[in-house]
Amino acid sequence: MIRIQAVNKKNELSKDISLEVLKADSANFKWFWVDFDQPTEEETAELDKTFQFHPLAIEDCIVKLQRPKMDYYEDYSFFVTHSLNHIDESKQEINFFIGSNYIISYHHEASKEINEVWDRLNLSKKINKWDPYLVMYHIFDKIVDNYFPIVYQLEDRLSLIEDNPNDESMEELLEKLFDIRHHLLQIRYTVIPMRDLIYRVINSHRLTGVKERYEYFADIHDHLLKLTEMIDGNRELTNDIRDSYLSINSHQTNRVMKVLTVITTIFMPLTFIAGIYGMNFENMPELTWKYGYYETLFLMFVIGAGMFWWFKKKGWFR
Repeated sequence: MIRIQAVNKKNELSKDISLEVLKADSANFKWFWVDFDQPTEEETAELDKTFQFHPLAIEDCIVKLQRPKMDYYEDYSFFVTHSLNHIDESKQEINFFIGSNYIISYHHEASKEINEVWDRLNLSKKINKWDPYLVMYHIFDKIVDNYFPIVYQLEDRLSLIEDNPNDESMEELLEKLFDIRHHLLQIRYTVIPMRDLIYRVINSHRLTGVKERYEYFADIHDHLLKLTEMIDGNRELTNDIRDSYLSINSHQTNRVMKVLTVITTIFMPLTFIAGIYGMNFENMPELTWKYGYYETLFLMFVIGAGMFWWFKKKGWFR
């Protein structure tokens, strides 16, 4: 679907005009916004047929999930950006062509950010303040703002793992922890390229509309810096939680092994005595003692109790 909004020289907004009308009356419009929303192949062909964009830029639109970037061409600039789907945290690519009197957006999937800005322009009562770069700013701002809820949600999940209110097993917690680390890594691969893109945008000498709104675009860059710090901090927190759980597990294992070792050590002399008197030699003088059995049991008890007392005094059962 191709949808168009255009502002004439009287600062009046024309809504939902056709591409044919735009081409016929382009001289009468101050600027326009064309949105290629999940376009067909025939509609995509209009990028070349109507607007004569560079083949490499059109190819970047067709091929999904290019890295966020900015390319300069003779009289326009081309942008690739990534938004995040709140349901499955998947990437959604949004491409832009921006010139002195137009902005063209292109996306293969329905874009929440594009729709919000489209409606905002549609309902605006101050059309004279809008231009292609203001549209671009609002879209970029929406894209970046929509990163935050996803990161906050992962932070909440991390807090639950750290507190473990449901008393889940260590294996279950570690499985959830590694899942969060995977999601954080995916988001990082989106946020960092977007941060670098916005840095290039605010330091560009060719984007005059950005210079006029430098503070606004710089604010988006600050948000991306904050997001980067949050993601890196959460990844460090997952490392700390993982190391803590592994340390606890190792400590518990060592305690169990220590107790088992102490028990084994206590039974070693008892097993030795029982082994000697379990031999079937005939000429063993102790075998004929009347109270030898009871004395041997008493000796084994004294040895076991004595060793238990000594190990407990040493603190081996703590």
